[in-house]
Amino acid sequence: MPQVRIQVDAQRAAMYGVTPQAVTEQVRVLSNGQAVSRILSGDKQFDVVVRLGENARTIEALRHLLIAAPGGFIPVGLVATVEESDGPNQILRENGQRRIVVFANVAEDFDMAKAIDDIRRLTAAASLPAGYRIVLDGTFRAQEEAGWLIAGLSLLSLVLIFIVLYSRYQSGTLTLIIMGNIPLALIGSVIALYLAGLQLSVASMVGFITLAGISARNGILKVSHYINLAINEGERFGRQLVIRGSLERLTPVLMTALSAGLALVPLLFAAGAPGAEILHPVAVTIFGGLASATLLDTFLTPVLFLKYGRKSLDGLLEHHQPTPATAATAY
Repeated sequence: MPQVRIQVDAQRAAMYGVTPQAVTEQVRVLSNGQAVSRILSGDKQFDVVVRLGENARTIEALRHLLIAAPGGFIPVGLVATVEESDGPNQILRENGQRRIVVFANVAEDFDMAKAIDDIRRLTAAASLPAGYRIVLDGTFRAQEEAGWLIAGLSLLSLVLIFIVLYSRYQSGTLTLIIMGNIPLALIGSVIALYLAGLQLSVASMVGFITLAGISARNGILKVSHYINLAINEGERFGRQLVIRGSLERLTPVLMTALSAGLALVPLLFAAGAPGAEILHPVAVTIFGGLASATLLDTFLTPVLFLKYGRKSLDGLLEHHQPTPATAATAY
């Protein structure tokens, strides 16, 4: 926007005994006006502003504008350069400091994180005049803050899941075997986001947290059944126990995963619908995690239980073994 720029020469201003701030302040008051009184009209109030006329506010007229100095009145042109230039249509301030806002959007096929890293690298190497600084803000900043918050909540959710599982099975080994499904779910989620052309966002992070609980469900179904077969049906620890328990729990695992996956189908194919910019990444993340966790858990949990579960299962059997007094009473 065209505007008048007045640049005061500090040395020439000092010769006439005025400061640059005094020059600019006098020109501002004379050109923009100053409220000297107020008129009341009913319930309304109007300021009375005194300022130069339109003819006196041209570039040439401002050069000959007289301002007060210790030795008398002097024209502005003696101590300052008055010219027309382009500039912002308003001056923005934040915390008492001027600021200029530069807006930019990242292309859809470009990674925002990489763009921010490039901008930070270039701005860090830039040499700025004294009193100037560059601050990056916007959507990415909110995403970064939300990312740290979600990371903390993810760790908290994992700790709470561990505590709940441990209180049920009284074994850190069995708890870790069940929670081994969580990394399997993350594998499918990352692949699904890549195939869908989506970037890591706050919505997808929420999907990761949701998967932590959903993916542990498959391990709970299998491990609980292994323990039930050993305690209530007399199955001894070994390959036969694991194979039987896995086959008997295969249908419930597949049915629960299929039901949850089908419920996400409307969100998977509604990428362009209003409001789907948040729900669609969540659905893609959960769907991919369900697929990978269900398929890979078919082999991982039985193998881990067969390799590391004997000691924990023996401890549970001893805990549930009836005492002699109880056996005599039952007899």
